[in-house]
Amino acid sequence: MKTIGMISSYRGLETRADWLWQQTPNPFGRWGNIQMQALAAKPDFLLMYQFDFVQPSAKKSWLDKFRKPAKQSVIDENYLLRGVDKKRIIYLLREPPLDEILEINKSNYQQAQNYCGYVSGPDDFAPTPDYMPAIWYHSNSFQDLNEMPCPEKISSCSWITSGINRTANHRQRLEFLRSLQNSQIQFDLYGRNLPKWAKISGELGNKWYGMAPYYYNLAIENYADNNWYVSEKLWDSLLAWCLPIYYGGSAADKLLPPGSFLRLPSLDEKGIAYIKEVTATPDAWYAAKDAIAQARQIILHKLNLLNWLSNFVIQQS
Repeated sequence: MKTIGMISSYRGLETRADWLWQQTPNPFGRWGNIQMQALAAKPDFLLMYQFDFVQPSAKKSWLDKFRKPAKQSVIDENYLLRGVDKKRIIYLLREPPLDEILEINKSNYQQAQNYCGYVSGPDDFAPTPDYMPAIWYHSNSFQDLNEMPCPEKISSCSWITSGINRTANHRQRLEFLRSLQNSQIQFDLYGRNLPKWAKISGELGNKWYGMAPYYYNLAIENYADNNWYVSEKLWDSLLAWCLPIYYGGSAADKLLPPGSFLRLPSLDEKGIAYIKEVTATPDAWYAAKDAIAQARQIILHKLNLLNWLSNFVIQQS
């Protein structure tokens, strides 16, 4: 059993002893040949999960809202890397290559290669371009998600999103939200920091409650322009037995079975007309139910980040 430590610049993760534990049926973060122990003092492997190195520019980006600010120009190897050998240090970048942060991502890749034997991210600029292994944000246990029957569906469509507007892509999404609400299509909106004009049902402590009762869920990525990027928006929707109406790149087509999600054609009037047509009846959900069930098993057992880490450890043995 090999232990996996973790460091990240995402705020709130630096003290999380149970990070990823909900993604395994076993206690204390065990999956196959590994145990996820994010805070382990001397782990066998170390995952640098969206770790942001000090940037050469002092200019702040929208990501600063989510980052723990770095305070040094080089890594304190004894403290952060915990004595782990370079070939056993994994760097996974999660943020999409938006124009506003592209240089930051490139700099992270460049500096990560000084410390990590494997450096990857969901874009062509990464040393190893690859899909992001799946994480999800439901509080349900792995056993519940794996074994539960489909929950009762009583409402048509939901959308869980935020009011971030610091990039062109985020502003495009908010404009689509405004147009969708003005269209009078019935859907429930949940989220945080949304504009005052947005008609919201409130924030959620557990995304499950804003997805599980719905036939459809709008899963709209911040980035849809390459063949690698797909995020938890799609995994969360499917794990709640929703039929996602998905706006994103082509990565999802390669990872999930046909028919397990619908493609939103565009963030404009054509897209609004598509949502109106699909959500008018639950017929599309019933037609996709078997494919959704298959996709859920793929997410839980194959795309799962813990499964990815277990396979990486096997390859290094």
